[in-house]
Parts: sequence; structure tokens; C-alpha cells
Amino acid sequence: MKAWVCGEYGNASNVLKLDSNATVPQVKEDQVLIKVVAASINPIDAKRMLGFLKASDSPFPTVPGYDVAGVVVKVGSQVKRLKVGDEVYGDINEISLDHPKRYGSLAEYTAVEESLLALKPKNLSFAEAASLPLVIETAHEGLERTGFSAGKSILVLGGAGGVGTQIIQLAKHVFGASTVAATSSTSKLELLKSLGADLAIDYTKENFEDLPEKFDVVYDAVGGLIYPRWIC
Repeated sequence: MKAWVCGEYGNASNVLKLDSNATVPQVKEDQVLIKVVAASINPIDAKRMLGFLKASDSPFPTVPGYDVAGVVVKVGSQVKRLKVGDEVYGDINEISLDHPKRYGSLAEYTAVEESLLALKPKNLSFAEAASLPLVIETAHEGLERTGFSAGKSILVLGGAGGVGTQIIQLAKHVFGASTVAATSSTSKLELLKSLGADLAIDYTKENFEDLPEKFDVVYDAVGGLIYPRWIC
């Protein structure tokens, strides 16, 4: 199969190579083999290629990619819910920072545990589905860790990014936030409002620290860490 392969750590432009003869991963009893239709790239992929996960990474060569959407072409003996032909999507790694799979989603095929996959909603394209798993997991986990609940208010820093857009929607439409405020550049303000933000703040013109409003939670989806920070 074709796959994007890393044989050493470094910048993606230097270490990521297209291999036309990569090995199709073996399917374990609890896994399915997916023919990949779409995959997405996240900051964690770049961090991994740079060696940030060196202590817990899989041995080289590795295929990057966490998020996937595709079609099941083979099932393991213990798979009960999924069948060949199912259109699925998900994050192929249960724990992002701990021993990510050697064969990721930037390949024609990838093997994934059934428990990590869901049927692709019919109203989503494969590309749309592949863009969701890791960012929505991150957004939801952060809200849960803060104890966010109906009636609370939240300020999202970096509201127009992958994680930020999911935080706005989850906070407003799932958790029942009383007020959702979010920051972005001028060109993205209308996007924030369309997602459910009550207050869209142009960070190029306003300092969010000077806002008169007070918020129960500030979710920093910009940060300087591998993942965003949540402050409550």
C-alpha cells in the first residue's frame, strides 16, 4: 500500500516520505481494517515527528495520523458491532500521548480497535468526519474537567481553530452555556457567531483581559502546550 512514512525524528518536510510499498497492517482480533478515504493532521502529529513522544513512541518506521474516516474491509474474530462495508470514523489511538500506533491514518489502510470507531453520520462527508475526532475529544474533555454545566459562562481563546470551534458548539448546544464568548481575528468573527458565540471578540483590536464581563471558565485553545489549557 501507499503510506506517508517517518524513519527518523525531525521536521515533517525532511522526514516524511511517501512509500509506495508499505506493509498493510495486520488486523488483531478486536480490530477492523479500514480502507482510508480521508484523514486529518493535528498538532500532535507534528509534535510526534519532532520527537516529543520519543519516550513512548512506537519503533520506526512509523505512519503518522490519528484521525480517520473510511470503509471497513476486514474484521477481527472478536468484532461484534461493525461489518465489512460499514463507513466509519474515529481517532485510532485510545491515548494520544502513550504509544501511538505504528501504522497511523496517513496510509491507504489502517487497523483500528472496534471500540475506537463509530459509524459515519450519513450527512457528513468522509473529509468532514475525519476532521472531527481528536479536536472534539479535546474540546469535550476540557469542558468535562472544568465541571462545565448548563447556565455557566465561558470565554474561548482561539475560537476559530479546530478545537475552539468545537468548544463553542459543545458549550452552547450540548452543555447549555448561558454565555459563550470567543476570540478570533477580524475575518473569523462571523464564523464564531454562526457557531453559537454570543460575544465575538476581535483580538487584533481588543484585549480580552479588559472585558467588563466575568466568566465561569476560560478555555485557552491557543496555549503553548501540546494541548489547550482550561482555567476555571
